Amino acid sequence: MNVVIIPARYGSSRFEGKPLAKIRGKPLIQWVYEAAKTSKVAEEIIIATDDDRIASCALSFGAKALMTSKRCPSGTDRVAEVVKHMKEAQFIVNVQGDEPLIRGEHIDAVFSYLRRFPRFIITLKNKIEDENEYKDPNVVKVVCDKEGCALYFSRSPIPFFRNKKAHPYKHIGIYGYHRDTLLKFVSLSPSELEISEGLEQLRALENGIKIKVIETDYKGIGVDTPEDISKVEKLLGEIK
Repeated sequence: MNVVIIPARYGSSRFEGKPLAKIRGKPLIQWVYEAAKTSKVAEEIIIATDDDRIASCALSFGAKALMTSKRCPSGTDRVAEVVKHMKEAQFIVNVQGDEPLIRGEHIDAVFSYLRRFPRFIITLKNKIEDENEYKDPNVVKVVCDKEGCALYFSRSPIPFFRNKKAHPYKHIGIYGYHRDTLLKFVSLSPSELEISEGLEQLRALENGIKIKVIETDYKGIGVDTPEDISKVEKLLGEIK
């Protein structure tokens, strides 16, 4: 079974109550859910949260919401908590609750690669064209090997341009897992690099789990701060 799970928590350190922040009159979490609904292969979509306000909001626009523990240290742990109780869930796509411009075709690409590489984690990247994005620590960068597998993720500008300039890539906040890979991942202790950068995907790399990174045309913005709301609204205006 193909399942999309959207983890959403209220207590973000950089933007408290972020899932309920309004974008053109609709809460952020609704934009993400409606985008996931355009997937052609997802068989179920679930919002996983630890907050009654988010669950109530999700139910108000017709989404399925499941409550998870407030002790979950990350969104991936929140996704895994749901999956542990869904024996039928085989392929899982974790769509970050702060990616309102993600599209169903991106989700479907992740599911497609999951079937080809079930032992890998699957994620997305997009070329960085803006120097400010390259330098912004809120924009996670990724470098890959010749097979398209991640070598490293960082909030720092990577690669460093000492000689010939290589094209930098932005990591897009969406992950695909086979059930077994997801449950193995959350059983591992947080790693040193993960804690240092604040990036849980580094736990996978430090433990030898390969991450396949698909290049995409995605031009959206992850909402990390209140200032990002106006950036998303501007992009929505350009799209329409």
